[in-house]
Amino acid sequence: MVKILGIDLGTTNSAMAVVEGGQPAVIRNREGKNTTPSIIAISKSGEYLVGDRAKHQAIINSENTIFSIKRLMGRKFRDTEVQQDLKLLPYKISKDDSVSRFGGVKVRIGKRDLGPAEISAMILRKLKNDAEERLGRKIEDAVITVPAYFNDSQRQETKDAGRIAGLNVRRIINEPTASALAYGFQRPKGQKIAVYDLGGGTFDISILEVGKELIEVKATNGDTHLGGDDLDQRICNWLVNEFKKRYGIDLSRDKEALQRIRRAAEEAKCELSFAEETRINLPFIVADKSGSKHLDIALTRAKLEELVSDLIERTIEPCQKALIDAKLESRDIDEVILVGGQTRMPYVRKQVQEFFGKKPQEGVDPDLVVAMGAAIQGGIISGDVKSVLLLDVIPLTLGIETLGGIRTPLIKRNTTIPTSRAQIFSTAQDNQPKVDIHVLQGEREMAQDNKSLGRFVLNDLPLASRGVPRIEVIFDIDANGILNVWARDLATEKEKNLRIEDSLKLTEEEIEKMRKEAEIHQGADKRNKEIVKIKNKAGNLIYLTEKILTERQTEIKPDIKKELKKKLESLKKAKKTSNIEAIEDMGKSLAQTIEKIKEN
Repeated sequence: MVKILGIDLGTTNSAMAVVEGGQPAVIRNREGKNTTPSIIAISKSGEYLVGDRAKHQAIINSENTIFSIKRLMGRKFRDTEVQQDLKLLPYKISKDDSVSRFGGVKVRIGKRDLGPAEISAMILRKLKNDAEERLGRKIEDAVITVPAYFNDSQRQETKDAGRIAGLNVRRIINEPTASALAYGFQRPKGQKIAVYDLGGGTFDISILEVGKELIEVKATNGDTHLGGDDLDQRICNWLVNEFKKRYGIDLSRDKEALQRIRRAAEEAKCELSFAEETRINLPFIVADKSGSKHLDIALTRAKLEELVSDLIERTIEPCQKALIDAKLESRDIDEVILVGGQTRMPYVRKQVQEFFGKKPQEGVDPDLVVAMGAAIQGGIISGDVKSVLLLDVIPLTLGIETLGGIRTPLIKRNTTIPTSRAQIFSTAQDNQPKVDIHVLQGEREMAQDNKSLGRFVLNDLPLASRGVPRIEVIFDIDANGILNVWARDLATEKEKNLRIEDSLKLTEEEIEKMRKEAEIHQGADKRNKEIVKIKNKAGNLIYLTEKILTERQTEIKPDIKKELKKKLESLKKAKKTSNIEAIEDMGKSLAQTIEKIKEN
């Protein structure tokens, strides 16, 4: 029976799980850890690094280390959130002017410009490869989780990332829904639960009802640009300001120093979940004419809470809105589940407990529950797990722009999916040959205040007076929460193809091209790694030879010494290239000459 991999593709860390023997089991990565940092980098030798290997070299290679890419998924360069991130992230972010992703986002890594889907695909490919190594079998299918508040573009780009990584994405599932599925698995049914999900870059709140064979999402709300990254940034800003007060030196323009501070801030934040005070000590953070300077500052839990309290309090309003949409009050909630590493923070737990009036569940691992839920959903699809009906919802209202820039809703927020809606529209002018259909997502009354998902053009309409043509616009949302839109002219009974003018969706050809490029680079990465190993071996041999020539020069026969020096220079020359065969051949030849010395 086919195994479907459950993947939690997180902002900070990612995790994976699979159903074995009817039970979800977390799969450790190649390094033996339950989670993999969602970080990629390119080394000086051109090798792509993913996970812990990328994280460990981030300080000395900040411009070529990409993290928090999930914050850019499905975004347009002009988006306010992207403009904010431009000031915070150390790597280069620019506007994508390609035909299919015009106006989107791309990031520079090494000499390449890649979209968020391609970066995310590298993380997914590592998870896929590590899972195959652990399970001893090929993995082709996956269920990938996304924040409940992800819009259509963000969901589509996540699905594209999976396909670029060589995965058949069987389902995109909301993170809170996956958490509820894992929590409700083989537990008492008939409960109303709230899933409070505060991760590295996103926040979701979902209200669900868990029945015997049904998990129904009643309402969802959130913020796709609020998470642990924002808390880390507050600590970073505070540390930079404190250092400036003490030494008069501004570290905000020093990328290497900022990377060290960012990592220290994250570590300090984690420590303060268990301690009342921690010390941030970064020696030799910078140097000036008077010498080296060290950053050594104490941070208390109370100070941390002062720095970030407004961010945590921002999560309460979405909780209130979700309860209103679900037609419930906080006292109606039976259990509160905390998801995401940031929920380990005592202040977060305190705020959640005060709002819902009950202590959150302690028996759920916030870092792994999402992946386990995704695995259970995969098990349901494959038949490994007894079917549980999941009734999820769309997070935001979907509609189109109509005359005067008004947003006309077609599918309202928190409508159960999959679903389909159709509505009849007409022309605004006499003899209008085409209709522009502007698809929107959001709750504002005016079109310009909502998220634009795409512009579609229905051409070749029969010429007629305004209001006479009858054009049916159909919105169809699948179980992944991904929207398909089409239109037809009812007068001719013919469906018209819609041309997408403003969308971030990749074409089939682009996905296939990126998938092949990823495979090519995977092979190149292996070769680069092999080159590094061979060069290291050659370096050791060069060191040994030079040591022999220095320490035993009087003992070596002149002809052998001449041969040794000649071959040493040849190996040094070969080592400067990437020709593995030449380096190996010169190395073997030099080693044979060294053996002659030993024989004498």
